[in-house]
Amino acid sequence: MSVTKEQTNVEAQAIAAKKAAKKVSLLSTEEKNEALHVLADHLEQKFQYILDENEKDLQVGRDKGYEEAYMDRLSLSKERITDFADGLRQVATLEDPTGKTISNWTLENGLLVEKVTVPLGVIGMIYEARPNVTVDATGLALKSGNAIVLKGGSSALSSNKAIVQVMHEALGNTKIPKDAVQFIASTDREATQQLFTMKEHIDVLIPRGGGSLISAVVNNATVPVLETGVGNCHLYIDVEADVEKALNILVNAKTDRPAVCNALETAIIHKEWLEKNSEKLIQTLKEHGITVHGDETALKYIPNSVLANEEDWANEYLSLDLAVKTVNNVEEAIDHIEAYGTKHSEAIVTENKDTAKLFMSLVDASALYHNASTRFTDGGALGFGAEIGISTQKLHARGPMGLPALTTVKFLMSGNGQIR
Repeated sequence: MSVTKEQTNVEAQAIAAKKAAKKVSLLSTEEKNEALHVLADHLEQKFQYILDENEKDLQVGRDKGYEEAYMDRLSLSKERITDFADGLRQVATLEDPTGKTISNWTLENGLLVEKVTVPLGVIGMIYEARPNVTVDATGLALKSGNAIVLKGGSSALSSNKAIVQVMHEALGNTKIPKDAVQFIASTDREATQQLFTMKEHIDVLIPRGGGSLISAVVNNATVPVLETGVGNCHLYIDVEADVEKALNILVNAKTDRPAVCNALETAIIHKEWLEKNSEKLIQTLKEHGITVHGDETALKYIPNSVLANEEDWANEYLSLDLAVKTVNNVEEAIDHIEAYGTKHSEAIVTENKDTAKLFMSLVDASALYHNASTRFTDGGALGFGAEIGISTQKLHARGPMGLPALTTVKFLMSGNGQIR
């Protein structure tokens, strides 16, 4: 098979990133922090240029009839760009994760052993219609001493190119080389897939987006993958749930930003609680424009509901649609989550501590909540600064991935001529 020009360019970009990564790894914390502030200031100053380019993507989206949730993820505003910048400044305040001595000891022969944290090297980031990822991922990569190769979705091409151009201009005034941030502007599928197999240049791949994108990367990559997951998130309302807490949490988790991965998709409700509190629930759902896809029991208590099918239990709606499953006890709720959950974020509302403990112990997910909204599964909300993704796997990193997830370790041995 012949090699296209785009594929050649991708390899050249990866090689440049690898060389730049060595330089970034040698920078001091102060130099990296200064660079992040320069990036933040420049993004704010150039906001109108970024918005003009973003409008090109939005117009394409309108012409192609993209769904509202997708357009929300794609859309930028001056306020969102300010949030990007503030996220970079917050990352600058966080502790540098590299160069930390995790442990050290001396062997009987006098050999000193140190286990220290170091950057991963070059991070390949593959994502869809979220221009904010371009900034968030870059900030985290640079602060943790890494270089990054970005491959955003074609639907955000103009937005991402503009953001990277602005960041490159800013990096010209810092100690970080421009080559540490690479953006693959090609829409060639084969060029994109080339990232999957460049083990000699890319140290880790992080896919962030829908299920099909993540599956494609996980199933085809020979480069190690830090797997992020789709968010089919559940809220179990127990028979001993406080009504006000349950409704407030449901509304926040479902409606605050329906198109994000930590939004609620399925409410599992104890039948007795539903029977007692159906009127308040109905009023709440109506006030917030939530459409229910419920089982037969739910349909008896919630008028204007749609009968749910098997697809609804697994669906990540990313909208104001909500699946409602009724159960007789917490064990049935746990079983439902086990069958349909994506190991992202799961919540229980109950005043019974034993029930909460059972739920938190048996449900397999990266983030679990008792009497709180799933919307807190976010690097910024949990104090990590911007996040590079939410890992639903169990090796290396799990949950919102902040700076520590972008490091690995080295063993450093110092001796005085010891041999074995």
